[in-house]
Amino acid sequence: GSVPQTLNKVERDSLELKCEVSKSTTQHSHVSIAWYRQRGSEAPVEVISLSRDFVLRAGGAYAQRQATGDVRLDKVGETTSKLTIYNLHPSDQGEFYCEAAEWIQDPDKSWYAMTRKRSQGAIVNEFSVRLETEKRTYIVGEPVEFRCTLEAQNIPDRYFSISWAFNSSLIASLGPNAVPVLNNEFAQREALGQLKVAKESDNVFVLKIYRLRLEDSGKYNCRVTEREKTVTGDFIDKESKRPKNIPITVLPLSNISLEIINNASNVLEGESLRFGCNVRSGFGPQSRFSVAWQLVDKLNRRSEIVRLDREGTLQPGPSYAERSSYGGIQVEQVRPGSFTLEIFNSVKADEGHYECRVAEWTRTLDGEWQMVGERHTGTPVSITALGEYSRQAGFAVTAISRTPGVTYNESFDLQCIIKPHYPSWVPVSVTWRFQPAGSTEFHDLVTFTRDGGVQWGDRYAGFRTRTAIEKAESSNNVRLSISRASDTEAGKYQCVAELWRKNYNSSWTRLADRTSNLLEIRVLRPGDKSKRSITLVENRPIPLNCSVKSQTSPDSHFAVLWYVHKPSDADGKLILKTTHSSAFEYGTYAEEEGLRGRLQFERSASGGLFSLTVQRAEVRDSGSYYCHVEEWLLSPNHAWYKLAEEVSGRTEVTVKQPDNRLQVNQTYKNITVLENQWVTLECLVSSRTSPSSQLSVEWYVWRPGHPEKEAVVRLSRQSTLHYGDLAALGDLRSRLHLESPSPGLYHLSIQNATVRDSGAYDCRVEEWLLDPSDRWYKRAEDLSGLITLTVKQPGEEDLVPTTLSSALPFWTECMSHHLSAINSGSGQNTARRAWNFGTTASAYLFFYSTFGRFSRICFQFYSRFD
Repeated sequence: GSVPQTLNKVERDSLELKCEVSKSTTQHSHVSIAWYRQRGSEAPVEVISLSRDFVLRAGGAYAQRQATGDVRLDKVGETTSKLTIYNLHPSDQGEFYCEAAEWIQDPDKSWYAMTRKRSQGAIVNEFSVRLETEKRTYIVGEPVEFRCTLEAQNIPDRYFSISWAFNSSLIASLGPNAVPVLNNEFAQREALGQLKVAKESDNVFVLKIYRLRLEDSGKYNCRVTEREKTVTGDFIDKESKRPKNIPITVLPLSNISLEIINNASNVLEGESLRFGCNVRSGFGPQSRFSVAWQLVDKLNRRSEIVRLDREGTLQPGPSYAERSSYGGIQVEQVRPGSFTLEIFNSVKADEGHYECRVAEWTRTLDGEWQMVGERHTGTPVSITALGEYSRQAGFAVTAISRTPGVTYNESFDLQCIIKPHYPSWVPVSVTWRFQPAGSTEFHDLVTFTRDGGVQWGDRYAGFRTRTAIEKAESSNNVRLSISRASDTEAGKYQCVAELWRKNYNSSWTRLADRTSNLLEIRVLRPGDKSKRSITLVENRPIPLNCSVKSQTSPDSHFAVLWYVHKPSDADGKLILKTTHSSAFEYGTYAEEEGLRGRLQFERSASGGLFSLTVQRAEVRDSGSYYCHVEEWLLSPNHAWYKLAEEVSGRTEVTVKQPDNRLQVNQTYKNITVLENQWVTLECLVSSRTSPSSQLSVEWYVWRPGHPEKEAVVRLSRQSTLHYGDLAALGDLRSRLHLESPSPGLYHLSIQNATVRDSGAYDCRVEEWLLDPSDRWYKRAEDLSGLITLTVKQPGEEDLVPTTLSSALPFWTECMSHHLSAINSGSGQNTARRAWNFGTTASAYLFFYSTFGRFSRICFQFYSRFD
């Protein structure tokens, strides 16, 4: 028979048992085999059998599982049968055994069992664990009970231990002797009678917490382990099981609300961060608060900045301890429930989400402090690094002077302009450097240091007595003023700006530096300089002449530098330079303004007259032009050297647009037609600014009962038709026809006129010109006279009031007077006509200025129709 054994299985394991069967006779016989499962004194349950006729059949409890292949009976060799059960269920616990019978057949063909035997059993032990609690949400101070229930066979005869876990950490355990062992804080709470771990019965274990705390929120679980007692009395672990976690949430008693404020959500590196955290609670003065300030950075890493406990003790976080020791972190309770955090001299790493986490504490009856509420709120802060800001905003340094050429004993100013304008708390050092004329080396003149001091260089002592230096309060711009100019001050100047960050430990970090352009100051001999003015219309050439009146030697060569000065610029900008060897170099202004293709330079045969012509002048070419001439000679050793230089007088150039000559016919007309007739309205442009201009024409109408004029149709300057909203109503669009039979003459025809087409029509003409850069711009616009169109139904043509014909001359004269006044103004005035027709056929014509003031009622007439 089968070998006796005890098997410990868990749910969904597999079970495999074998049964060895041998015959007791040499006669021809058949063998039947059956497997059974029995629990205690319960009746055996058939699992599966093979009859003497070789028919395989499962018992009723296992038929479905045999059909799915989870229960099998196989023959292994000549004498062995194997039972296999896959995916064990808790109902499979018990003793399994096989029973075999040997059958022989009588001569009468009947069968009878000659022998029947049962094997020893194989006991399958399995257990399951269930964890339960009353609910999942609790309030601080409420009790909770967790029940861990063991389901297994013969529990009193077996040994089990249990362990309790909170958030995957072991908190208590009970061995087979049912004596609890608790860990850490839970042992202290158990000693104070706040917690209990116990065995309630052979299969029920409980964990009780009598007064829940906020920190008790989390996941709870129990684990049951079956243990086997050895012959020495020791226990060894066998199978263990645990159910799913049960999460509970402990809500605070108090109704804490928080409000966090900060000085700015976007700051520049170096600016201080200031936060306020205001707490509201219903507990009153008997409670206390602890506050923790934390930062969650862009990588979602959380770090504690500082903590203020309920006793008022301040504890900086590990990564902020050194910074706090230098005074870079400050926390204050300005009043009960109001806390502030200030971080001085911010850096890029301070960027992230700042959280204020407040816990409220109150004393229990036994005198202990208990947390009764906790809340947190946060606010994001974005910090732009100074280096990054400098790159984005374009950290740049420019050296300028309004007087690049000065005469002896005159004063001149140098400006070092730094962009962007950094706040005053951003440390910037600015140094002026100087290279004397004829030298190749720069040396420091003076420095505004990063901490606000002034440091003079020791190379040029004479500068200090005649030089003043000033730093603007609103920016870091530094002005250098030099009086009584002489040859000593002639040369090239340059300024250098350095951007610094002062660290919390008082060390300095240089973030960026920029060097300005070279600024040459020429100190010249006194002399007269003439001035002249030129005014011309765009597209015409600008002629500029530079004449050398005298020269040192007939063998002199000249370098000519052409400049233009705009009112918006502090200094002249170089247009073109021709060297003494006749090489051309375009200046930055020519490149920036696209002048290269419009410049023409000439030199007279005699050599003393230089001409620069700017072709196709544009309005933006207006400015003050001058030339700077350098005289060069060839030395005996065949090296060119600069002998002298001089700046010319200024030529003030004004480029203007063509004068406005657009005029539209202002004649006012009255047209009366019958319904279904055609009517043509005329708009005549009597003069225009330029024959090559383009015109756009738009027709408007004031209709009876409509206070505002409405757009009918527009012909763009590209000859494209655009219909107004009015044309979309009814069939008006299909009845409109706009044409231009000759230049400047525009006809608007309305086919099959209806009464609704009645109203006062006019046209607005815009004139567009092409500038020298081939861009179209609107130069002028003008309005035509009103055309009053009256469409009557057949039979009404004789009903025109006689008072209308008698009032018409006065009405026309009045309108001419007022519209002439409007059109003779700045062009910005607008006439608003309001027509109201009622049963009394009363009509009013109103004229308003752009300020909407009532101007005059030209006429009012009444006529009643019978």
